[in-house]
Amino acid sequence: MPADQQTDPFEDRLSAALHQVGGAFDSPRTELAAAGARRGRRLQLQRRTAIVGSAAGLALVGVGGALLVPRDGAPAPQPTSVAASRTATPEPAKTYSGDDVVRTLQKLLPQGKFTKTEARGTGEDLPPLAVGVFDDGKGEGSISLGLERVTSSGTDIDPSAEVMPCPESSQSGYDSCTTESLSDGSAITVYQGYEYPDHRVETKAWGADLVTPDGHHVSLLEWNSPAEKDKPITRTDPPLSPRQLKTLASAAQWRKIIDAMPEEKAPAAAWSTPTRPGEMSGTAILRKLKLLLPKGVSVVSSGSQETEYGYFVVDDGKGHSLVQINVQPGMSDVAGSYGSDAETLADGTRVAVRKEPGEKGGAGVVRWTADTLRKDGLRVVVSAFNTGDQNKDATREEPALTLSQLRRIALSPQWLSDTTTP
Repeated sequence: MPADQQTDPFEDRLSAALHQVGGAFDSPRTELAAAGARRGRRLQLQRRTAIVGSAAGLALVGVGGALLVPRDGAPAPQPTSVAASRTATPEPAKTYSGDDVVRTLQKLLPQGKFTKTEARGTGEDLPPLAVGVFDDGKGEGSISLGLERVTSSGTDIDPSAEVMPCPESSQSGYDSCTTESLSDGSAITVYQGYEYPDHRVETKAWGADLVTPDGHHVSLLEWNSPAEKDKPITRTDPPLSPRQLKTLASAAQWRKIIDAMPEEKAPAAAWSTPTRPGEMSGTAILRKLKLLLPKGVSVVSSGSQETEYGYFVVDDGKGHSLVQINVQPGMSDVAGSYGSDAETLADGTRVAVRKEPGEKGGAGVVRWTADTLRKDGLRVVVSAFNTGDQNKDATREEPALTLSQLRRIALSPQWLSDTTTP
């Protein structure tokens, strides 16, 4: 996530999943794209997945069991004896083409017409997906499906920890969001939201995100428009109800396709533990940030991504104020974006401070930011707002932290190590 384009924590993890699964698309919301750009750049995965993550199935009573056809119609391998296996030519691994994925989606959708706009199978560099426009006779709606495999450094996968989380109420803006466990141990999140949090366009974005104990990850997103952006609204709601999204995401057919993905092409979970030198977990970031908050400021709520991002909603007695922080290594390539008014310290660290309007649509919202880039590429950006929720109107005149305090936090040596010191 570019540190100068920050979003709320739910959007961060949502977009991380979008970038994790999809591939070559814009994310379903500009804010989500901003939040996930960092993951998309590093993992070279999705820019517009329209799946949840740049995130389709009617109550499938009597529909389950749609047959998946392997590429080229190859029959499933048959068991052989031990003796025969020593000399027989190994059966080729089953694969599914993009058209296979689309055909499966068409079989699982309710009656209507689905027009493919993009698809990928299991034999490609990026995970499988199917993106298109569905019309059930009540208007066109864009639908996207993405499939991937969640990996874990341990032996077990905890679906409830890997599935898309619902936003905290103070950071929401969604009409509905629920996360539940299924009888097979899977976890699923189903939500109803909007393309734009400020509702400047009333395009609705609904989705479902499912993770199984075996690491299958199914992501869906749909709109009440033929595209997530720049197309007219064609129906009151997206084509599929939350119950229908849940049913489709749970379909066994997707798990067969995910099982056919080559192991080496399964990306790490979108919010896995740190994998890059200098990458810091969200938990460590919050511990460090709490130590650096000025006296007289109390923490009301908090949240983070697994790595590189965290936030506090604080109160200094004058109302809630959102404080966000990004700690990102390997950002030397953005050095040229610091303008001539940026300060250069003796050790080569670049420092830029700024006051600017909020970008989420809340009336009167301002964002104060301290943006620092050290010579080794470590970028620390701290922002404070004059509201506890940047999607809503300002609740105070100024943020709870001054520019000087934000600058001190961003330049703290705390960010130079993985340990937390008082």
